[in-house]
Amino acid sequence: MTKKTPKDYLTAKEAADVLHVSERTIMRYIKTKRLLATKIGQWRIKKADIDRLVRASSNK
Repeated sequence: MTKKTPKDYLTAKEAADVLHVSERTIMRYIKTKRLLATKIGQWRIKKADIDRLVRASSNK
């Protein structure tokens, strides 16, 4: 049985796939507040926050 995620949120694994990093890196980003996330059973990250992280990284 697969769990459904609201369309505007990603799991840590999905976010890792989008950003081409490991889940461990995503968890580090969450812990250091580089990436905002909400814990609903497992961590959920808004797609908008991933876009924000990408834009911030590309502006450096």
